[in-house]
Amino acid sequence: MGRYVLRRLLQVVGLTFAFITITFIILQAMPGDITNMYISPEIPPEVRQALRERFGVDQPLLSQYARYITNFLRGDLGYSFRHYPRSVWDIIWERLPRTFVLFFTATVGYFYLGFTLGKIIAWKRGTVFEYTTTVGGVFLYSLFLPMYALLVIWFFAMRLGWFPVSQFITPRLWRGVEVTSNTIFGYIILSAAVFIAVMIIAMVFGNRVSRTRKARKYFHLGIGGVTLGIIIVWWVASGQAVLAMNIFHHMALPVLTLTTGAFAGSMLLMRDSMLETIKEDYVMAARAKGLPEREVRDRHAARTALLPMVTSFTLAIASVLNGGIITETIFSWPGMGQTLVKSVQTNDWPLALGTFAFTGIFVLFAHLAVDILYAVLDPRIRY
Repeated sequence: MGRYVLRRLLQVVGLTFAFITITFIILQAMPGDITNMYISPEIPPEVRQALRERFGVDQPLLSQYARYITNFLRGDLGYSFRHYPRSVWDIIWERLPRTFVLFFTATVGYFYLGFTLGKIIAWKRGTVFEYTTTVGGVFLYSLFLPMYALLVIWFFAMRLGWFPVSQFITPRLWRGVEVTSNTIFGYIILSAAVFIAVMIIAMVFGNRVSRTRKARKYFHLGIGGVTLGIIIVWWVASGQAVLAMNIFHHMALPVLTLTTGAFAGSMLLMRDSMLETIKEDYVMAARAKGLPEREVRDRHAARTALLPMVTSFTLAIASVLNGGIITETIFSWPGMGQTLVKSVQTNDWPLALGTFAFTGIFVLFAHLAVDILYAVLDPRIRY
């Protein structure tokens, strides 16, 4: 097992440098440089040259690459051209929580919806519910995302007026507050992490505390309810619940768009996996014992069919950090995706390369985590 992990880790390191190198070459091959932002006949050539020297883009390509790799190994991603003198790390840590909260919420939403519907339609194969759910999900999944997002904005924001059109906060509500939006995003992430950790612990000890399935269900619901209640009381007592609700209000439309537009992929994956699992002997044996259909479906079939979903979900969580470029642009959500677009448009290649590198490395290590998880679950993969 150790040799397998070491081999995969070395592959990830090699792929990381290959990814950074290719991205660096592509960005450098783009026409123009940072001085294109100052297109004006009043700016003399010597000022442009001074800018090029100041940002180091006057050096040969090989020298720029060597300097970037050296700084990268030190953990230094450089300074943004467009936001100078802010560092790339500073901008990433500012935009990252916004993207993470939005896309993590949407990813959990559409995977849970897909998992639930997938196991149901596989168990009720051939029914009207299966046909309508499959056709509806595939129809939404095949829609052109920008068009679908604009339709959602038009109906819920413009026509009904239920949600704001763009941005992630209401500026007038945040005037005079002592905390920043990133602080609230950080508290949201911390609250979610605490809730998830408590629920995982409750699931681990639930089997020991409660013997029957019904008792375990009530135990989990009780622990979850108490934990959620404590978190809500803390938010209200701190006086920041209104600010968090304002962020959630702005998140509603992009989360709705992503959840309803993407759940069909996980639903069909779960359906196919369930159809294969249902044929197994142990599922037939469980039915032969006279166990309730719901218990056979959830405890015997769905648990085994969940492995492909776990893999897909892990990789999807890793991919949320790059942000949906289209989604963030349409909803004017200032996250990683929008930052990447603007940095490429303005030839701010340190910020673009830093964003690519950060998200790429995270995705590569997520693949490593999935490989290790598979090796743990299926020992044959180690060899």
